[in-house]
Amino acid sequence: MAGSVHASRSSQAFGLQRRVADALNRVEGAFSILVLVKDRLVAVRDPFGFRPLVMGRLGTGVVFASETSAFDIIGAEYVREVEPGEMVVVNSDGTQSSSPFPRQRRRACVFEHIYFSRPSSAVFGRSVYMSRYRFGEILAGVSQVDADIVVPVPESGIPSALGYAQASGIPFQMAIMRSSYVGRFG
Repeated sequence: MAGSVHASRSSQAFGLQRRVADALNRVEGAFSILVLVKDRLVAVRDPFGFRPLVMGRLGTGVVFASETSAFDIIGAEYVREVEPGEMVVVNSDGTQSSSPFPRQRRRACVFEHIYFSRPSSAVFGRSVYMSRYRFGEILAGVSQVDADIVVPVPESGIPSALGYAQASGIPFQMAIMRSSYVGRFG
């Protein structure tokens, strides 16, 4: 990504949006990026839509996040998902959208639904909780085991374990507890 920042500075294209698009056209990979300058905010999502980016409203302002639960925390209202390859510019004139990248087949990161995102979020237009729950149901259908209980690994494994337990008929139990009183180090 450092190369794309340098490419943005050295780009021959005119205007911030054109320079950002020119630099990001040279990047191969996934990104959701925000560029803040004196008079505008530029939000860009990679053409494959691999990484999530959503837009919301907080009072009269526009906010961006990787998942909708961030809006709940700050009291913002979800507006929409930034589309793959879309550039959104927010300035004193309002919000403008463009698609400066070649259209690509969508390739969303499955780990957003499996592990990265909070269960209370909607990512790629779907509830993370319901995706994880459904993964558990599907797993129960293809991998049946003789077990006494279904135990999740907190926190991301809880919805999947609930789905597995429901579909398999095996009781769900919270045998592993995450301590909110112990901090992480490093």
